[in-house]
Amino acid sequence: MTRKDSCLHMRLFMISIVLSTKTSAVTDLLDAIALQDLYVSLNYPFQLKGWRSKGGDPCGGLWTGVICSGSSVAYIKLDGLNLTGILGTELHSMHNLKHLDLSSNGIHGKIPQKLPPNATLINLACNQLVDSIPYTIGSLKHLRHLNLSHNNLSGAIGNVFSALQNLKKMDLSYNGFAGDLPSSFSSLTNLTELYLQNNNFTGAVILLASLPLTDLNIQENNFSGIIPKGFEKIPNLWFDGNNFDAVGSPPWLHPLSMPVQRNISSPPTSQSSAIENHPFPKVHRPKKKKVGPGGIACIVGGGMLAVSCAALLVAIFARQARAVKPKRLRSRSYIESRLNRTMRGQASPAALLPVRSPAISTNSMVYTRRSFCRESKFPARAKIFTVEQLQSATNGFSEERNIGEGSLGSVYKAYLPDGRVGKLILFTHCKLSSSYLKETNCLIAVTCFCQILAVKVIKMVSLSFEEEEQVLGVILTVSKLRHPNVVTLLGYCIEHGQHILVYEYVRNLSLEDALHSGIYRPLPWNIRLKIALGVAQALEYMHLEASPPVAHNNIKAGNILLDGELSPRVCDCGLAVLRPFTSNSVKLKASEMAIRDSGYIAPEDGQPGIEKIKSDIYAFGVLLLELLTGRRPLDISTPRQENSLVRWASCRLHDLQYLEMMVDHGIRGTISSRSLSRLADIISRCLQPDYEFRPPMSDVVESLLCLQERFSLPEDRNDCEIQDKSFRSTHTRFFGSPTSHFSSEI
Repeated sequence: MTRKDSCLHMRLFMISIVLSTKTSAVTDLLDAIALQDLYVSLNYPFQLKGWRSKGGDPCGGLWTGVICSGSSVAYIKLDGLNLTGILGTELHSMHNLKHLDLSSNGIHGKIPQKLPPNATLINLACNQLVDSIPYTIGSLKHLRHLNLSHNNLSGAIGNVFSALQNLKKMDLSYNGFAGDLPSSFSSLTNLTELYLQNNNFTGAVILLASLPLTDLNIQENNFSGIIPKGFEKIPNLWFDGNNFDAVGSPPWLHPLSMPVQRNISSPPTSQSSAIENHPFPKVHRPKKKKVGPGGIACIVGGGMLAVSCAALLVAIFARQARAVKPKRLRSRSYIESRLNRTMRGQASPAALLPVRSPAISTNSMVYTRRSFCRESKFPARAKIFTVEQLQSATNGFSEERNIGEGSLGSVYKAYLPDGRVGKLILFTHCKLSSSYLKETNCLIAVTCFCQILAVKVIKMVSLSFEEEEQVLGVILTVSKLRHPNVVTLLGYCIEHGQHILVYEYVRNLSLEDALHSGIYRPLPWNIRLKIALGVAQALEYMHLEASPPVAHNNIKAGNILLDGELSPRVCDCGLAVLRPFTSNSVKLKASEMAIRDSGYIAPEDGQPGIEKIKSDIYAFGVLLLELLTGRRPLDISTPRQENSLVRWASCRLHDLQYLEMMVDHGIRGTISSRSLSRLADIISRCLQPDYEFRPPMSDVVESLLCLQERFSLPEDRNDCEIQDKSFRSTHTRFFGSPTSHFSSEI
């Protein structure tokens, strides 16, 4: 080989090196190498679109499940893709990775000794991992969520948790862990949820008594000794299937006639069990004893007899089930339709009373609290959309699809295909015969069925890793809210630095428009009361039932949408905390809106250390005043002494003569004096200047329910029914909301 040829080969070699490392131009080189190693370790799965074993650009190339922040990989989300292989050896080099989710796959082997050092969430649940937890996991000081459930992990757990003081949720359930709990459990001072069920743990559980737990499941283990008195403070506790001593049980478990394995509180009925989500978990069985030939013959004969009996019983029960099935289905359908009408406000005012489930005895039913194997997907209930999908659904975020400007950005109406396709045959171009229609000669239009959504584009500044995590934490929390009076967050998109939220669509009619636009008839009092109750129930759910509790922090008439039945749907729940992350143009718009909406702001607003839930109660009191009087909370067009609705009305709330004059002209004379007095009392309590004296929303809901019941009495209704019928006539300006699907010809 000549010198010239050697130089040529050297140049080609250098070019190939440059091309193979092209990824460093966009994606951090160490991150790219780690992903390439993972791709090889997982056996080059076809599910991972865009992934490569050499070269490529994970951030710029849109690799499946890879979410970047700048040039660094921040999130890897590859759950439920039927991946196999092992986890590789380079994950530790991804220093900016925050979330690693490889749950619900078929990955085997050991958990790597070295994991991403700054990870806050690691979810390896529902795989086939073996061995035990590596001791190096104790170095992950930022870790908050750890899920290793539904694997083949086994053996004793060493003292690996000493430095994990930021850990909040841990799920080790459905494995083969054995031995006593390590003493390092007592170091988990921020742990709120712990799931250890279906393992082989032994010894005492006193180490767990001092932790700030809200959820603890230690079912189906071999724990012994007494149940610590500290467990009394845990709201959700499950401990049956162990060997606890009834003699030393604390007094809160008495009377002793109750079984020791009785749970303190039943698992949430809204969550399915781990068995439902993972129908084939492994079961830890004791070693089988050897059986002789005679025993085998007995077993075979007995088995054949048992199978024959079982087949006969199945046939009998199936015949009986077919006989009663139509009646059962009709009964269930009837109940569901009644519940739907009640929850959506389609029934009479009396039907708005909350439906309370009967108490269930834990002695007669056995519950299994699921692990958060599926629950810890990020976000738990929201779908991930791509920018391309949302651009197509909103016609490129065009002006004609813009349906509003909020304090966080623009809102667009979106039409997203739901996968159903039909055909519309135009008969004018068809050749007819005496017996059939020849479709081949017809003009056929394809009909696409779409779901209508509302897409909120939040304009953010460039965020740090910590800020990005905060934003995504808010999305996670909001995505869990499920209430008939709350607009549901269905999905989100954080591709290419975008922050887009996808909500269910509720027609674009706000309570503010209904009260103050001047183009609608006055809302009758029973409708206003129904709206107030719905908003109060939504806030009660957010404050007291949601986990974690959520403060709306921006309650106003403009954030309450009215559906086709004029039932309230509260929007923008929990998003006010994102304002500091928005761009300057959005902040300027928000400040202008804040001036206009300052009438809802509580006196303590801006003071540090005061929970926003109390501010929600104050804003709700202002909203009640707005519904009663028909006046805006702040109106500079009125005389100066009447600019502020709260200041003007507060001194008149307990004077019946003034109170009656305050009522909106459109409904004056339709509310009894007693109802007015009761409402004034509710408003006065909500508007207490000292936030500590404001009632919880549960008390407000009860008071409004009593008020609604009283209004349904004949002496309190007057001629409201007549007015309501007129309001709902075909001439009303309130139109029904659009159907959830529409068809369009292509």
